[in-house]
Amino acid sequence: MPAPSKFEAKSAPRPASPRTAAAHLLDQILGERRLLSELLATGALDRLEAPDRARAQRLATQTLRSIERADKILAKHMRKPPPLTVQNILRLGTVELCMGGDAHGVVNECVNMTAGNKRFAKLKGLVNAVLRKVAADGPAEWAILRVPHLPKWLRAPLSEAYGAKTVAGFEAAHFAGAPLDLTPRGDAAALAEAVGGTLLPTGSVRIADAGQVSALPGYEAGEWWVQDAAAAIPARVLNVAKGETVLDMCAAPGGKTLQLAAAGGDVTALDISDARMARVRENLGRTGLSAALVTGDALTHEGQYDAILLDAPCSATGTIRRHPDLPHARDGSEIGDLIALQSAMLDHALGLLKPGGRLVYCTCSLLPDEGECQVEEALARHPGLTADRAALNLPGIDRDWITEEGGLRLRPDYWAELGGMDGFYIAMLRI
Repeated sequence: MPAPSKFEAKSAPRPASPRTAAAHLLDQILGERRLLSELLATGALDRLEAPDRARAQRLATQTLRSIERADKILAKHMRKPPPLTVQNILRLGTVELCMGGDAHGVVNECVNMTAGNKRFAKLKGLVNAVLRKVAADGPAEWAILRVPHLPKWLRAPLSEAYGAKTVAGFEAAHFAGAPLDLTPRGDAAALAEAVGGTLLPTGSVRIADAGQVSALPGYEAGEWWVQDAAAAIPARVLNVAKGETVLDMCAAPGGKTLQLAAAGGDVTALDISDARMARVRENLGRTGLSAALVTGDALTHEGQYDAILLDAPCSATGTIRRHPDLPHARDGSEIGDLIALQSAMLDHALGLLKPGGRLVYCTCSLLPDEGECQVEEALARHPGLTADRAALNLPGIDRDWITEEGGLRLRPDYWAELGGMDGFYIAMLRI
């Protein structure tokens, strides 16, 4: 399919309902290669009430997870793909219809969305005809189609690193999506009971169908914060003692800062983005925890610390189960620069440690170049630097997850029966 023009992607109708808002998000992600998080941060759904915002986001993410299936079904009913804006309306409608949506409501609104776009109004008949056919035979076909594959730019290196069977497990986890995980400030078992969740082996609490997060018990009191179970492990590996000086080197959105502060650390939270740091400040305020907030460049930061947590900027390929826009909005071209940045940050962070200090390096990436290889190369560059395997012996951690160089590899297909986890790499380094 030819690449859409910028004009075409920007011609979507202004969001006025969850479906039109979802179609607008799809146009921006697939046409402009913008990330969903960017769009939400800049007000893409602000015209909608909270329940409609949640529904629009859910419709968009379901469609992004299911594009391969939707396109396969639509191809039977069209000689060639229509312009991107119309194609996204058809994709959205197809996913809804095949997942049990009301045929009358879905088809009618998709036709009206097309008719309301002056540039593509003439295609409303096509949308009507195609979606009526999808409503008739799409659900049966949907059920037998394969789990959607990752795009080639990502599937190829992952298959080389893990093998095709393992990557198929990743894809199954991505297609299933992610439940909501909470990190408790206090008693995890009590929190699980209060919110109707499940206590995971590592101490996080998982909720299958959370609804409105801010309405959950304990939110206003700051008794927990949202954080994937895998993302909560690096701070547990660092194992901060009360009064230790700790640097959270790339702190936003703040989950790890909260963990370090709750453990009693004297925490400095550093991030280059003032806008992102606002979220850290907000979370600290809600939980009543404290940390020194510094907006600045990690590569020029100065100081001496007992412990450092470096959650380095990365491809975020481990988070696709909750961010299905990522493989569509990115093409892998930025990964080389990210690897160079990770290496520079790691070297600088080691220089900020007090004698005998320790550092947890982690990335939410599935690519070994951003994890295992970074630590292997750091160990070779820094005589005396060691990987502390013993620090990884935590509740819920399978020893088979510990890698050759002494790090911890977490994958989306782990805990499949519990709802999976984000992909992460974590290593404890000591000087």
